[in-house]
Amino acid sequence: MSTRILSTSPLVGPALAELGARFPALLLARHRSPEWRTALREASALVVMLSEPISEAELDAAPALRVIGTYSVGVNHLPVEACRARGIDVVNTPGVLTDATADLALALLLALTRRVAEGEALVRSGAWTGWAPDQLLGVGLAGKACGILGSGPIGRAFARRAWALGMVPSFWDREGRGGEVDLGVGTAPRVPLSELLARSAVLSLHCPLTDQTRGLLDRAALERLPAGAVIIDTARGGILDEAAAIDLLEAGRLGGVGLDVYDGEPRVDPRWLRAPRTVLLPHLGSATTETRAAMARVLCDGLAGVLSR
Repeated sequence: MSTRILSTSPLVGPALAELGARFPALLLARHRSPEWRTALREASALVVMLSEPISEAELDAAPALRVIGTYSVGVNHLPVEACRARGIDVVNTPGVLTDATADLALALLLALTRRVAEGEALVRSGAWTGWAPDQLLGVGLAGKACGILGSGPIGRAFARRAWALGMVPSFWDREGRGGEVDLGVGTAPRVPLSELLARSAVLSLHCPLTDQTRGLLDRAALERLPAGAVIIDTARGGILDEAAAIDLLEAGRLGGVGLDVYDGEPRVDPRWLRAPRTVLLPHLGSATTETRAAMARVLCDGLAGVLSR
């Protein structure tokens, strides 16, 4: 039987087409469409996106499946333990989207604190009448404490960017490690979550969504932040209690929230669309041409490694 690679989407760059030529045949079919479900029966390799979960029942419907590749770092949409029990490898794309995601987190932070979206909307509306001393005043960042959830590669990359702005970074580590984190330009401490929250004028999320981190930033946690604190989330929806964050925004307790990810995306809580002091993006963390092509290359090389065994 020919090796069949079943992908729910084309990828950026030539890597997927090259993989399909090497291990024919490649089929593109929409996730859970009738064509996809039929092809699943013979698929040896499956390529899915972050928003496309795979169930254990679908593993059972794919007796020839040897590997699942996800076009993402996160794997929380896949039944990893069930795959392991069935001898199915899981391939993801770590290490190549660090800078792109950290850049976007910084873009969210600056857009939010300097009111970029509001300023552009004012100019585009034709209602701008010129410079004024108190027009769209934002918040300065130099000297402010920046708390970072997660001391992995993306968290450290964001810390370096915060450092360059004159901020003072510190980390919470879900594994409970202490000590200093080497940023290359200096060091920053790992501290307990309660201490991190109490000191953070800016809180940026860079940890995975796990059983430990789901709902980590609940109402009680958010209320520990200093008044006027800003939250940036480019990690995963589900870590932040969105309803509580909106309530605190509306009450004036939070200074702002910048989101690139949402709980249950692409569904977005309609309250976000009305919430004050927000910048909302459609999951653009890794969305540069270079990064998405590199992700495709890492993913397809990983799939090839499994299929070659």
